[in-house]
Amino acid sequence: MVDRHLWKENPFDEEYFEQYSQQVGDNRIEPIMEELKEMSDPEDMMLLIMDTLKDTEVVPDAGQYYTFLYTAKTPRLTYDQHPLVAVTDIERWGFKGINYHWGKFRNYTWEELGGVLYVVRPSEINDLRNVSYAYFLRTL
Repeated sequence: MVDRHLWKENPFDEEYFEQYSQQVGDNRIEPIMEELKEMSDPEDMMLLIMDTLKDTEVVPDAGQYYTFLYTAKTPRLTYDQHPLVAVTDIERWGFKGINYHWGKFRNYTWEELGGVLYVVRPSEINDLRNVSYAYFLRTL
């Protein structure tokens, strides 16, 4: 039987612990860090990251972190095909965010997304920032 006095002193419920776990613990990247560090091909790294993260969205939320496949179409543009982004604004044409591989704001259009956005939890962002999986390409 649950001690009601103890419950009042400790008001945390299952929903709180689930939210806490997603924000602070439950880092899905940490168990694969050694494997990622041993890899040299950014495409293989991205495949492992996508397979590990699994949680996806079609439209991002401002204030959240994502990684995804991207193919720019602007002529003579160097771009990151595997961006790691903190989304700041959602627009009709796409979204804006800070690309951690570039260290600056970038724009991403809906048509140039290569599918879904992989959700990166706050507990995982620093690990992914320490993995060199950026894949810089140049359009013709």
